Amino acid sequence: MTPLKLAIIGGGPSSFYVASRLLSLFPQDKSLVSQLKIHIYDRLWAPHGLVRYGVAPDHPEVKNCTHKFDQAAEDPRLRFFGNVQVGPQTFPGIPHALPISLPALKSHYTHLLFSTGCTIPNLHSALPPSDRVIPALSLVHWYTQHPSRPTPPPLHKTEHVSVIGQGNVALDVARMLLIPPAILEKYDVPACVLDVLHRSAVRHVSIVGRRGPLQAAFTTKELRELTTLRGASMTPLVPELLAPPPTSTKLSRKHSRILQLLQQGSPATAHPPSPAAGTKSWSLDFFRSPTGLVEDGQRMMLSLAHTALDENSRAVPTGTTSSLRTDLVVTALGHHADPSTVYYDPALGHLRTDRGRVLDGADRALRRVYASGWAATGARGVLAATLIDAYAVADTILADYRDDGRGAAAAPLEGEAYSDNALVAEDVDLESVPREIEEGVKERRVVEYDQWKKIDAEEMRRGAEMGKERERMGWEEAHEFLTSAEA
Repeated sequence: MTPLKLAIIGGGPSSFYVASRLLSLFPQDKSLVSQLKIHIYDRLWAPHGLVRYGVAPDHPEVKNCTHKFDQAAEDPRLRFFGNVQVGPQTFPGIPHALPISLPALKSHYTHLLFSTGCTIPNLHSALPPSDRVIPALSLVHWYTQHPSRPTPPPLHKTEHVSVIGQGNVALDVARMLLIPPAILEKYDVPACVLDVLHRSAVRHVSIVGRRGPLQAAFTTKELRELTTLRGASMTPLVPELLAPPPTSTKLSRKHSRILQLLQQGSPATAHPPSPAAGTKSWSLDFFRSPTGLVEDGQRMMLSLAHTALDENSRAVPTGTTSSLRTDLVVTALGHHADPSTVYYDPALGHLRTDRGRVLDGADRALRRVYASGWAATGARGVLAATLIDAYAVADTILADYRDDGRGAAAAPLEGEAYSDNALVAEDVDLESVPREIEEGVKERRVVEYDQWKKIDAEEMRRGAEMGKERERMGWEEAHEFLTSAEA
């Protein structure tokens, strides 16, 4: 059979799960062992995407999946090329990434997988971004030292933060702003971030959502972590919000547990310390929808429309309004894929696919072009869902390949044809990479996986000296380290 040489754009969990699955399936037929090559390209210099640059630092157990990624990367059929921007510069920009066009990859690969995730935050129409209105993604990128280098938030002059949205990211942000920095010191939190958190003046975080507790997107685990957070008390909710629905509506186990946690509140709520003790607090502000923001001296006034649920569980205004005095607004309203991605569907906010195959504007599949993870599904689901989706896409790639070595018989839908647009080649050199990548590797501008492991080990060594999980490097420091280590 002809070779399967796959280029994966994006180096997050989904891409490594797809690669791992393909690598594990090919050895089942020994004749195919030498027929597979996988090259992963990532615009970030370090691999693993949201696992490194999205997971909250106090959730180190979530990062255990990197062991599986390391195992995949040990296979000689897989290569990783970090710090490579394939296609147009995406948001947020990585100024030091090596640019290469998508057509420059075409002659080197028979298959292409987009695993580029959802990197653009959804904004609120009434809250245009400014130095005092920032997306949660910028805050997350700040405390994970993302290569885009977002500006640190002005926490030293911020007493009240309003987080718009009630998903897990919103609760992560609230917890990071309220948790005592001394607790974070043992985790993977850069020293420069800890310095800012130690000087933080934040005393209260309002977590605002347009619907009620049974419609909130946060999980029981995230809520429990916030209610048990040391030194931060939950503002009690009015009893009406915690009343169970009519008896005809049976609560799920999750919803029953959430109502129970909200009724219990936090331990600090029952016996709050005196204001002089400098206690912090947080609140879940249900049935509130922002309508605007106005300056009020040194602070701001956030206008909120009060809402209720209609018969379809949609939030509708009741006509009542209120204002919330605040210093910083953080919008946590989800994400969408970058519109500059080829075949991006604006109606979906990500690529349109059928069983992993990317579709063009006429709903025709692009031959041997696939998408996985959030690039294909939108920004939803946890790592377990990402793994299931990735394995399914890998199975589709392999099924198409085995049809006739080129996937000619696997139409996406019965009676549908493939698109004439070609993003990949028919015959390729299994060992070749684009000239730009070869040069980038020689210049150490492109990071390969074995180099990443050297950086990884050094970060952990430095962290151990400081009594913490790791101390991260930025790009310049990592590049200098590699240059010195490999001289």
